[in-house]
Amino acid sequence: MHVLGINALFHDPAAALVTDGKVVAAAEEERFSRRKHGKRPVPFSAWELPELSARWCLEQAGLTPSDLDAVAYSYDPSLARPAERMGLHDPWDHLRQEYARRAPGFLAEALPGLDPAKVRFVPHHVAHAASAGPVSPYPDCAVLVLDGRGECGSHLAGRYTNRELTVLGTQELPDSLGLFYEDLTHHLGFLRSSDEFKVMALASYGTPRFAGRLREYVGADDRGGFRARPVPWTSLVPPREAGGAWSQDHADLAASAQLCLEETVLALARRLRERTGEDALTMAGGVALNCVANTRIWRESGFRHVWVQPAAGDAGTALGAAAHVAGQKDTLEPMPTVALGRGWSDTELRDWLERAAVPYEEPADIAGTTAEALAADGIVAWFQGRSEYGPRALGHRSLLAHPGHAANLERLNAVKGREEFRPVAPMVLAERAAELFDGPLPSPHMLFVHDVAAAWKDRVPAVVHVDGTARIQTVDRAQEPLMARVIDGFERRTGLPVVVNTSLNTAGRPMVDDPRDALECFGSAPVDLLVLGPFAVRRGKAFA
Repeated sequence: MHVLGINALFHDPAAALVTDGKVVAAAEEERFSRRKHGKRPVPFSAWELPELSARWCLEQAGLTPSDLDAVAYSYDPSLARPAERMGLHDPWDHLRQEYARRAPGFLAEALPGLDPAKVRFVPHHVAHAASAGPVSPYPDCAVLVLDGRGECGSHLAGRYTNRELTVLGTQELPDSLGLFYEDLTHHLGFLRSSDEFKVMALASYGTPRFAGRLREYVGADDRGGFRARPVPWTSLVPPREAGGAWSQDHADLAASAQLCLEETVLALARRLRERTGEDALTMAGGVALNCVANTRIWRESGFRHVWVQPAAGDAGTALGAAAHVAGQKDTLEPMPTVALGRGWSDTELRDWLERAAVPYEEPADIAGTTAEALAADGIVAWFQGRSEYGPRALGHRSLLAHPGHAANLERLNAVKGREEFRPVAPMVLAERAAELFDGPLPSPHMLFVHDVAAAWKDRVPAVVHVDGTARIQTVDRAQEPLMARVIDGFERRTGLPVVVNTSLNTAGRPMVDDPRDALECFGSAPVDLLVLGPFAVRRGKAFA
């Protein structure tokens, strides 16, 4: 059975393909169109479909649209209500709903040969849930979904038994933790539905002195749900202009909202643990990308295992919608990897380099060449294998650097054009992680924060955030042997079993996806070495 999943209505349009219960391909439209997040989440863009990523998924499997058994669309307009009846100020939301109702026809036009009758609407939060529970390593688990909004809610609590979902609770709009955090993001001068992670980073620089006031608007209730109503932010702190300087008041407001979010999510997780008795919790929805809150859930909720969908935002609902429909006939297998996007053969990579007419090398040991450049304090653009699904660079489309020099944090943020308070992440071999970091292990997807051991804080200062934590990625030798060799080689040269990893892109642009993107990024940013598969391009030679 071939099921193509589509996320299109709000933001982060994406496509995913599940064949005979196996996840075979998944990609976000932004990686093809080069538009950050694919589009803005406004009603006037709701008709836009992830045409490029959908076609690529089919090509990857050698399929045509007529070969599909179903197309799963991660929103069910029959469940929606007018925005004003849900307490939302969104006067053009009716346009969004109309586009959703017409999605089968739009999809048939975008994918010639598709029978529009094969399009299945999947409730948005069910799609989020199915991107977590049934494709996680835990066929029996609790599932927690929190985001901005779906058809008429912002939360789902449930339980999977043998990968079958039972919904235990939902939260209706206008209460929404996702919208609460989005509104704060906008108030602090960042882009809503895009820059929420910046607020989480800024929160570490503040103290939660406004938490008492915010608890009047946000918090868990005694029925397993929560309240999260619009906050008069300006009465607390004046808004920050986009691009303007941030003040301590702004950091304190971010810290206060972050604390209230953590308290509410933790209460929901504890309640779900009590109701289900499950050992494993799986999570999805945009709020599940808040790695600070995730760590509190891991430490304090009572669950032994916490697994978060790496593409927890709306992009992941493409996978979830496909998994939900496929699971009604096929036995689903766990998600095998996040490397579900495009990849190129060595021959194809060489052809790209030849066409670009840049001088390149083919070292006998590309891992050793990379480790040597990193040990010499070079910045390396690293392009290997298939691209990652989701917002995190996990060693396939990464910028790598030396963690032992504190100045490299500022240096990387300058290379990428990012705010100075943004952290970068450490990659560490899974078997070494417990020596340096305290937190959930393994942690292969950068979805938790870990306390950095005191003995290591001064040795790897570039990856230690202002609060003494790091958002780590553990590297499994069996799954990522080439990256493991890079880390081994770097440790032999420096004594440090860690390298810096941040996404291979510059501010406001999607993560690099194809070889052209990599060459363009290398040409425009002060990167010392581009590693493209087995090939190396050195800045000094390419721009001599």
